[in-house]
Amino acid sequence: MSNTPIKKEVGQIVVLSAPSGAGKTTLARKLERSVTHVHFSTSHTTRPPRPGEVNGKDYFFVDLERFIHLMQAGEFVEYATVHGNYYGTSARHLREAVAEGKTILLDIDCQGAFQIKEKFPESILIFILPPSIKELRERIMKRGKDDEDTIKIRLENALGEIAQYHRFDYVIVNENFDVAYRELESILIARKLQEQVKVPLAELMHI
Repeated sequence: MSNTPIKKEVGQIVVLSAPSGAGKTTLARKLERSVTHVHFSTSHTTRPPRPGEVNGKDYFFVDLERFIHLMQAGEFVEYATVHGNYYGTSARHLREAVAEGKTILLDIDCQGAFQIKEKFPESILIFILPPSIKELRERIMKRGKDDEDTIKIRLENALGEIAQYHRFDYVIVNENFDVAYRELESILIARKLQEQVKVPLAELMHI
């Protein structure tokens, strides 16, 4: 049997935030598909599962009573209400995943990102910017789902989020998707190599 130590994967928490229409979710989905140790964080929610969704994979589906119990017990590192349903990220789930060497990817808003950073200072906050406000408006309009008033509200909300870009660790301007994706992947690679200084030497070398 070989005595060569098994090189341990360095776990990370990566938070992507962006205004609506900046392309954040598309970047996140490609990253999860392309990098084997990257996994989306599985949140708790009170909304009912949609067809095809699997409990424990897409979400942890719980009733309101259970969600409130977990919230009051301090289980969630961040939580929010969206369209009348609660969503929350388990601090225990994040810690366990990182300990297993996984890179956990969170696709959340700025408020949630800052809550994550407060409790997990080693987490990586990445903000995705559109190339211009004009382009952002065009992307929002291309959704084809919203009336003019809703588009106006979305744009106002987006401007409020953009104003907080300087609070993030990294900023990527998503003008060209392929370039933006390479920049995103490069951040993860660089931070992983940086974190290896904390790994025992026997796990890095054949000692």
